[in-house]
Amino acid sequence: MSSPSLHIEGPVATLTLRRPAEHNRIDPDDPKVILGLLDKVEAAPAVAVLVITGEGDQTFCSGYTLAQIGSRLDRSFEDMLDRIEAVKVPTLCVMNGSAYGGGTDLAMSCDFRIGVPGIRMFMPAARFGLHYYPGGLRRFVARLGPTATKKIFLTGLTLQAEEMLRIGFLTELVDPADLPRTVQSYVEAITQCEPEAVASMKLHIDQLAQGTWSEENGRLAYERSLRSAETASRLATLK
Repeated sequence: MSSPSLHIEGPVATLTLRRPAEHNRIDPDDPKVILGLLDKVEAAPAVAVLVITGEGDQTFCSGYTLAQIGSRLDRSFEDMLDRIEAVKVPTLCVMNGSAYGGGTDLAMSCDFRIGVPGIRMFMPAARFGLHYYPGGLRRFVARLGPTATKKIFLTGLTLQAEEMLRIGFLTELVDPADLPRTVQSYVEAITQCEPEAVASMKLHIDQLAQGTWSEENGRLAYERSLRSAETASRLATLK
């Protein structure tokens, strides 16, 4: 069995789950590994986008290994997903397979989710008698709204790719052959933007969704960008 890996090439960092035979599950030692990989991403100044995906084409991620759910009450998995959500650069989840349990929240932790026809998602927490951890519920409600979140968590129903797109879980649904091209289009678009502005707006958008946003801080960020040399330089090219 292999731990998650990181590959950095130019502006793109790719974090890959590498247990396709076990549906790319997250084992107890993986959160610490992934946190270390995220530190490397944020320490690399050239990285503008983080792509998260899984090996194979059957399952993107099946979440935290079931054998540990009942015996571990630590927050390592939840903290790992909160950390992914807070990464400064935009995060793109490439769902080349289905997501189950905590794997759905791993995808939700990313800013964008691109899937392919035939994938599914399933949240079995209520069937186990498990009240999902706070960070995950917050993410789903903030990004999908209470109605879609209730369907996912309170029924345990399996959602097909088309419904995942309809409720906003997927940002885009594309043919497998178009997946690399779609990812590249996001990379190209993001790298044309000013990194500090992207990081700042990502932070403030998430704070708005979570109800923790400060209008005063938003105003300061806006005015700071107006005064920046980079903004002046980019505006000058438009004249």
